[in-house]
This record gives sequence, structure tokens and C-alpha cells, in this order.
Amino acid sequence: MATIAVSGSSGLIGSALVTLLRDEGHDVLRLVRQAAVELDEVGWDPARGEINLPACSGVDAFVNLSGAPLARRWTDRYREELVSSRLNATRLLARCAVELGPQVTLINASAVGFYGDRGREPLTEDSPPGTGFLADLVQKWEAATDSARDAGSRVVLVRTGLVMSNRGGALGPVMPMLRAGLGGPLGTGEQIWPWISLRDEVRAIAWLIDSEISGPVNLASPATTTNGELIRAIADGLGRPARLRVPTAALRLAMGDLATDIVASQNEIPKVLLEGGFTFKQGTLDELVTWLVAEED
Repeated sequence: MATIAVSGSSGLIGSALVTLLRDEGHDVLRLVRQAAVELDEVGWDPARGEINLPACSGVDAFVNLSGAPLARRWTDRYREELVSSRLNATRLLARCAVELGPQVTLINASAVGFYGDRGREPLTEDSPPGTGFLADLVQKWEAATDSARDAGSRVVLVRTGLVMSNRGGALGPVMPMLRAGLGGPLGTGEQIWPWISLRDEVRAIAWLIDSEISGPVNLASPATTTNGELIRAIADGLGRPARLRVPTAALRLAMGDLATDIVASQNEIPKVLLEGGFTFKQGTLDELVTWLVAEED
């Protein structure tokens, strides 16, 4: 079993990942910004470029999930935080990998936003980047791992789609409305939403740690699903209607520039996962809805 250091371990994905890795028998260290108190904690300060490197001397892999949340209004100041929080953390952990040696793997968070708004175009890991603020941010984020890759470390860039869970993620602001029977498609509802269940998200990351795969990896289910199909299917599973479409103009009023990415269409294909033999527990829309409804009980 391996020793794995996880940043962002208190978040939705990070906390679920830590639980899974420990269940699989791995030793897990949690990178924390406050002074380390627990035996499994390692102190770090990405903004200052500081980390307790000796405490990481036995680490086999870093999993970097750090970054300010995307799901809030993007003011100019917050855009700067979105960028700096990701680049500072990534550069620091890439530097750690360089100093500890090429035997250390870096699994670095990325996002489907790399591809921009691409309609129904199939997007594999070989597809070129898109345009826009988020696409530019993700390209810089991925490039911040270059020093580790150049030093010989295996670097994996997990381009995560929309994580589905009742406890937060992409459904966080949507589920209360759906439970109340007040939800509906966002924008036209025709945009493709590249979703992945929280369960498969952390299973895929754990699988990648144990693999020899490197480079970008799309983390999304194989099911091509529009926003409208997804929202209606979840509402049906909850026994609620989903007739109240939210116009794009209303989204822009409430969310500002973030609305552009909410109504973006990204047909993300998990080519590397499928070719590598990864199996999804929630690979279809029906399987996702069954799992989400079971979580409700």
C-alpha cells in the first residue's frame, strides 16, 4: 500500500477520496493550512510557498484538489483568487515532487472547462483547448505541473466534469429546487453536461494512483446527456415535476459571468479511462438517478 498526501481533503471530493483510500489500506496524509495537530496532518501554506517537506519524505503520490470554488459570482477580485489558489498550490506540490524525486506521482485536479463551449463535438484528451476565462485558467493550471513532469515524475491531469452528489457539487444549488418541485432545465437545456458521480470520481482517482497512466484524463461518465435530460431524470426519480426552465438571462443576472459556463456544452468523452479498463458504477443516467435517490433515503 502507498502513502498518499491529499490537498483539499475537507472538500466534497477530497473527503470522499480520503475515506476510499483508507478503506483500500493506503496511508493518507492531509495537507492543512492551519498548524498540524493530528498525526495525519501536514502543514502547508500555498500562498507563501511553504510546506513541511520532511513530513512528506515517505509520500508516494500527491493528490492536489486545492482551489477556490467556482460556483459563485466571478468578480474581478474573485477571478484573481480562482487563478492564484490553483497555481500557488500546484506549483508548490510540483516543487515537492521535484525535491522528493521522480518516484513521486502527482495527480493534479483540472477541469472540463479546458475545452470551452464546444456544442456536440466529441472531446477526448487529445482535443485542443477552448477559449474563455475558464479555458485559459485550466491551461495555466495544468502548465503549473510542468516542473514535476520535466523532472521525471508521473503527472496525471484529471479533467473533471460536473460531479453529481446530494451533498454538494454541481447539484448543490439545484437539488433543493428539484425536491420542492420547482426545478427545470437551465438555459435551453440542450447543452451537454459531462457529469460523473462522486463515487466514480473518487474511484477513478484511486484507480489512476495505482495505474501507470500519465497526462490528461477526462473524468466524466460515458453517457452523453443534455442538461434538460439530466434535470428531468433526477426530478422523475424524486417523484417531482421539472417544468420551470431557468432562462439564460436569469442565470446571468444571478451568477454573472459564471452563467456562460453553466450553459456551455461539453461532450467530454472518458477515452483514457475506458481504454485503460476502468469500469463505472454509475455509467448511465438511470444508474446515476438510482444512486442519487438511494442517497436521499
